[in-house]
Amino acid sequence: MPPTAATRPPADRSPQPRRVFLLGATGTIGRATARALLRRGHQVVCFVRPRAGVGGAMTADGITELLSGTAVRFGDVTDPASLVRDGFRGERFDALVSCMASRTGAPKDAWAIDHEAHVQALAAAKEAGISQMVLLSAICVQRPRLAFQHAKLAFEKVLMGSGVTYSIVRPTAFFKSLSGQVDRVAQGKPFLVFGDGTLTACKPISDEDVAGYLADCLEDTSRHNRILPIGGPGKAITPREQGEHLFALLGRTPRFRQVPVALLDTIVWTLSAIGRVVPRAAEKAELARIGRYYATESMLVLDPVSGRYDADATPSVGSETLLDFQARLVRGEATIERGDHAVF
Repeated sequence: MPPTAATRPPADRSPQPRRVFLLGATGTIGRATARALLRRGHQVVCFVRPRAGVGGAMTADGITELLSGTAVRFGDVTDPASLVRDGFRGERFDALVSCMASRTGAPKDAWAIDHEAHVQALAAAKEAGISQMVLLSAICVQRPRLAFQHAKLAFEKVLMGSGVTYSIVRPTAFFKSLSGQVDRVAQGKPFLVFGDGTLTACKPISDEDVAGYLADCLEDTSRHNRILPIGGPGKAITPREQGEHLFALLGRTPRFRQVPVALLDTIVWTLSAIGRVVPRAAEKAELARIGRYYATESMLVLDPVSGRYDADATPSVGSETLLDFQARLVRGEATIERGDHAVF
C-alpha cells in the first residue's frame, strides 16, 4: 500500500522558507496543501470565510483546529477591502497560493470566485510584496464550453500578464469525484456509466499528490511561468474500468447500468427552456451542462492539432492510485467529503 498523509515521511524542508498566503484552505485539496507547505517549513497564513465547508457547517473554531499549524484569518475574499484589512494586514508575503474555486460552477458564482476574487487577491498580494503565485486550475479548461472554464481562463490570462512568477497547475480528476459510487455498489446496486462507459478516460490523482506538487512549485524552477497539466500514477482509465476495479475490490460480479447521453441533452434542453422564465432552473441547467461535459470529455491533455485527448502526453505524478484509495475507503481507512452538488 502506498504511503498516506499520515505515514509519508516528512518532505525535505525548504532551504528558503517562504511566507505564503493561502486561499481555498478549507477544501480537501486546500487542507492538504497547507500541510504540504508546513512540512516544507513555510509559514502559512490562510484566509477563509468565518463559516465554510459543505453547507457552511464549519465554524471558526473548527476551521482553526482543522488548519492547525497555520495562521488563520477570517474575511470575505470577494471584498477587496476585507482582503487588505483582514487578510494581508499591511504585512509582507513572498507567495500567493490558491486552491480556491467556485462551489457550484454556475455563471454568477464562477465569475465572482474563479475570476474576480482571484484578480482582487492577486492585486492585494502584489501590494504585499509577493513575487510568485501558484494557482490550482483544472485540465478541463483546454476545451472551454462552460462558464467556470471561461472564468478560470480569464484569470489565467491576467496572472500570466501580471509580471509575477507563476505556476498554473491543471490536474485531472480527483479521487473524491470518482468515488461517489462505492457505497451504492457495496449495497449491491449497479455501477452507473454514461454511454457504454468508455467515452472518456482520466488519470485520477489524490489530494495529497496534488498538494505536494503545488507546494514544490514554489522552488522547482522548471515549473515556473508554465501551464502544468498533471495526472496521477498509472495508465488512464475509463469509467467502465473504474467500475470493474471496484467490483473486483468488493468481490462482486460486475453489473453496469448505462445512462444515455441523450438523456442529459434532454435535461439540459428542458431546464434551459424553463430557465428563460425561472432563474433557478437556469442555474440547474448549467449544472446539467457541467454533468454532460464530464460525461463526454476526457480529463487528459488535449492535442491541439488532432483535437484528441492524449494519455501519453499527460504527465503522471504522485504515488497513490484510485484503486489504492478505494481499497482504503472500503476498509474504512479513508473517507470522502461530498460536495454541495454531488451527483451520486
